[in-house]
Amino acid sequence: MSYVRRYNPNRSPEWNYGGSKWKLSRSKIDLFIECPRCFYIDNKLGTKRPNIPSFNLNIAVDALFKKEFDVHRNAGTPHPLMKAAGIDAVPFAHADMDMWRDNFEGVIHTHEDTGLVVSGAVDDIWQDSDGALIVVDYKATCKPGKIESLSDSSWESQYRRQMGVYQWLLAQKGFDVAKTGYFVYANADDSRDAFENTLHFETTLVPCEGDTDWIPDTLADIKTCLESDAIPPVGDSCEYCPYREAAGKKLLALHMANKK
Repeated sequence: MSYVRRYNPNRSPEWNYGGSKWKLSRSKIDLFIECPRCFYIDNKLGTKRPNIPSFNLNIAVDALFKKEFDVHRNAGTPHPLMKAAGIDAVPFAHADMDMWRDNFEGVIHTHEDTGLVVSGAVDDIWQDSDGALIVVDYKATCKPGKIESLSDSSWESQYRRQMGVYQWLLAQKGFDVAKTGYFVYANADDSRDAFENTLHFETTLVPCEGDTDWIPDTLADIKTCLESDAIPPVGDSCEYCPYREAAGKKLLALHMANKK
């Protein structure tokens, strides 16, 4: 019998806030910013949003990028993308790289002011000639034109926060971290006449100035949210909360009508 993954609305308490396995991941921070109520229901009450399908092609591109850059990491040489962009750096070689890239581990820091254990799994880290670490993230997409900036992306704010969290985590561990990180963007070309068992990509480096100033205040807000018994507000752009509310009201109305 093949394994079927089913949605579990009642997670084990050890994975909830206060449990031994709970960590505040980079994606959970983003969830809090998007919708404090969904964040609270997930991390305090143990019912997360339903899973979305995995982006398996993106995952495959990530895995191949890691293998490709690891060749240069092991050799201590710059990748051709770095040379072409004039970036004087090499992939960072460190004993903890595999752990830092693991989604269940990541770069981990306990924030002193709140006691929150914050984590983030990086795709890659480079080191420039001055010893500063450069945070790198891999992205795969398919859109017209050459991708050279984040300015035309609906994900720009989220990507900048993502970069900032990774930079902040590494800085908390005592590393000198470069202000500018990079997204290695693989953009698929769908203008060709046929698929022919091959996807053609154009890979570009997109610089991103990380911002970490917002993080301490946000962690304090998250701590307050998690420690409260009050129901947090709904995020302005959340689609899950209006669905829950509408479905709940309609089911309750049907239940009350059937009792008459």
